[in-house]
Amino acid sequence: MKKIFLMIPLALAVSNSVHASTDNPWYVGARAGASFLTNMDDAVTSVTEIQDTNFAGGVFAGYQVTPWFALETGYTHLGNAKLDNGQGSYEAQGADLVTKFSFSATDSLDIYAKAGAFYYDWNAIGSGVTNSDNGWSPTAGAGLEYFINKNLSTRLEYQYYNDVGGPDMHFAGLGLAYHWGAAAPIVESVYVDQVTITTLEELKLTVPFAFDSSTITAGDAAKLVPFEQRLKDQDAAQIYVIGHTDSRGSEAYNQKLSEKRAQAVADALRQHLNVGETRIIAQGRGESDPVASNQTEEGRAQNRRVDIISPSIDVETVTQVIAE
Repeated sequence: MKKIFLMIPLALAVSNSVHASTDNPWYVGARAGASFLTNMDDAVTSVTEIQDTNFAGGVFAGYQVTPWFALETGYTHLGNAKLDNGQGSYEAQGADLVTKFSFSATDSLDIYAKAGAFYYDWNAIGSGVTNSDNGWSPTAGAGLEYFINKNLSTRLEYQYYNDVGGPDMHFAGLGLAYHWGAAAPIVESVYVDQVTITTLEELKLTVPFAFDSSTITAGDAAKLVPFEQRLKDQDAAQIYVIGHTDSRGSEAYNQKLSEKRAQAVADALRQHLNVGETRIIAQGRGESDPVASNQTEEGRAQNRRVDIISPSIDVETVTQVIAE
């Protein structure tokens, strides 16, 4: 029987058991039940019998080192066995120091085995008994532990004590344990990309030109700042620069003049920016696209112009937010 109990912890240790009890590694508890004496010989008394079943109990504390292995210590009172003739009794008590090996049968139920040593005090009380003793005794046990929640568990267990002052002693009972000590959970924030699309409105500007001129004035050049800023801020932005003339002069001459006017505005935009031709597109339309009548001086002045257009653009902004 002793060999069987000593092999149980080894069998459980090699099993791949995992249980949530390590969530709270420290624990304390109490147990109560009955003790049984066996292997009593005539050295105790040859006159009378002894009460071999008695109330027993104790307290314990432990630390769950791994999900399947714990170290446990405690105090156990194995009862006060009285002689039937009333002339004395034997009291057994002491300190447990054991290892505990657990196997997870279900999410809430562990099967466990214990093995270790018991420092006992075997006290002969009364005139009819002799041979008080103390010393170390090997001990082993097995049981079931049910976890009510992560802090509370109950036990049903049996424990064997070999040669406690002479007799062997057996304990069977119920226990209750409280578990604590888990580290505060580390909450890691999970970020997700939140995409926001903003539409930048179309920018438009008309720059007037003097008769037969392709020179932009300093005042009109200063009005180009919003277009320059858009090119700086938005890599996908484009600007169309379209030159126009009035109807005086030949059609071919006016075409060339409109192209020069468009190029003058494009050069003014590029003056402070390093952008390619694909982003500032200059073209001339000559006299083909008037906005007013060429029959009056006022109308012709309106037609001598460069139209600058930056189309509306959707801007995608990605920000990281904490996922809920």
